[in-house]
Amino acid sequence: MLDLDLRAAPDWITHLVTGAADAGDDIQTALRLTGKYGSQLPLPGSGDTLLRWAVLAAVARENLTVARVLEAHTDALAIIAEAGQEAPPDSTWGVFAAEAPHVRLDASTHEGATTLFGTKPWCSLGADLDHALVTAHVGEQRQLFQVDLRQPAVRAHPAQGWVARGLHTVVSVPIEFDAAAAEPVGEPGWYLQRRGFAWGGIGVAACWYGGAVGLADAVVRASAKRTGDLADLHVGTVDVALHGARSALRDGAAAIDAGKVDDPELLALRVRSVVADAVERVLHQAGHALGPAPLAFDAAHAARVADLELYVRQHHGERDLAALGNRVVTPR
Repeated sequence: MLDLDLRAAPDWITHLVTGAADAGDDIQTALRLTGKYGSQLPLPGSGDTLLRWAVLAAVARENLTVARVLEAHTDALAIIAEAGQEAPPDSTWGVFAAEAPHVRLDASTHEGATTLFGTKPWCSLGADLDHALVTAHVGEQRQLFQVDLRQPAVRAHPAQGWVARGLHTVVSVPIEFDAAAAEPVGEPGWYLQRRGFAWGGIGVAACWYGGAVGLADAVVRASAKRTGDLADLHVGTVDVALHGARSALRDGAAAIDAGKVDDPELLALRVRSVVADAVERVLHQAGHALGPAPLAFDAAHAARVADLELYVRQHHGERDLAALGNRVVTPR
């Protein structure tokens, strides 16, 4: 099942989820929980992919800030494992792969030592993490590298212009690398070509799903206090949306663990699009079901809505649907 019963879950999952519920938006607590429990999530494709996504969803149901930090950290650990390498113990990780105009990060290797030069944009928690996987240019290709962010050659820029109301403590900053020591992870081009890239993208969707379940909980509680078809309609609408998302995640996990995925990107586009659509519908219906009062007077509810609205924008909407359609029309 994708929706975990914490009464039957291992102790580490219970401690993680209850810790997330109490963490609020404190980023240091989120990092502490992530560092303590993140390595216990099963790796994608290991036979327990559904459990991995269920844990991410359970954390997101309670706290999207913790889920956002946990997802990135565990994705980094999965990438390192996929490359046949090991992460340093007691470390917290991010994955910095974004690109932006007019800034560039390059890698140079001399006598077996690799260093990074330039600026990497959009580094989530770049000022708070101690390690990251970073993509850098190697000629015409990009390659992935492990970097210790605590070295003097790495400098996170001050957080300027970050005005997000959702996930407001998960701050993205540019990071400057000035001959920073780095270790290659895979060959040039490997990061985007590997099957695990798709599995990581679906892990993000599991967090979206969990956040929407948390919002649906509020709709069910409110509707239970009312009578009439309209209250039931709100519950029915969110239930149908979440059933579709849950089914897509469950079927995707089963296919991955069975080794029956011929086109990983196609699967990821489908599952992420189904889940993103469900999240949009739950957000819409919750607004109609609950009205303005909880947005104005319930801090936890208002934060969940803002967090989920920002988080789900990692789905590129019509652009991803166009990519999906192209892949259906022209199979790979």
